Amino acid sequence: MPTPADLIHWLTDPGHWSGSDGIPTHLVEHLQLSAESVVIGAVIALPIGIVLGHYGRFGNLAMNVSNVGRALPSFGILVIAFYLFGLGDTPIILALTMLAIPPMVTNSYVGMREVDPDVKDAARGMGYRELARVLRIELPLAVPLVMAGIRTSAVQVVATATLGALIAGGGLGRFIVDGLDQQDYTKAAAGAILVAVLALATEVSLAGVERLLVPRGLRLQQRPARERATTFKTA
Repeated sequence: MPTPADLIHWLTDPGHWSGSDGIPTHLVEHLQLSAESVVIGAVIALPIGIVLGHYGRFGNLAMNVSNVGRALPSFGILVIAFYLFGLGDTPIILALTMLAIPPMVTNSYVGMREVDPDVKDAARGMGYRELARVLRIELPLAVPLVMAGIRTSAVQVVATATLGALIAGGGLGRFIVDGLDQQDYTKAAAGAILVAVLALATEVSLAGVERLLVPRGLRLQQRPARERATTFKTA
């Protein structure tokens, strides 16, 4: 088993930070696979969840489909996609996209359903058309739950993208798979640490994006009463 000193030495070795097999190269590959999968998943999942949540229909169907998607093993999807499309990024992105969709469908649906009906009625009474109500009233109020689904999907995708190395894919998983194959356990452990750090960085980054997207009034409402009182006094 590698010691902490072995890991620090491996991670700080300049040779591991350059070349086609270096950390920056595999990091970019990992980010590209993850970002493409999350974006494709969001393009598919968010409109479905938002529309179903807005109209309040087929909610059970959306939840059941999401639960089935969560139950499917990512490795199994990856193997099936590999047999269908062969080596390359396509099977990896397909498997990761299917992993990303369920949390975003569920959270966007629940977020839209949780919007206060009185707020919807008030917007309707003020003359907002349906699309305007969705985009300017309901969706901003649903942002916390929608972003929670995106964060969950993104972190899961970043962590699971390591499996792509099993079918000759790129990414940080290469260090883990190659390290185990070469019995270089320091390399494998360092790869696992890099994936964990990237997953944490993804969570923190998207949490910051959420803070920017959440309306200021809603952020104030979510603060403890004492903090809100202090804010109002100093305003």
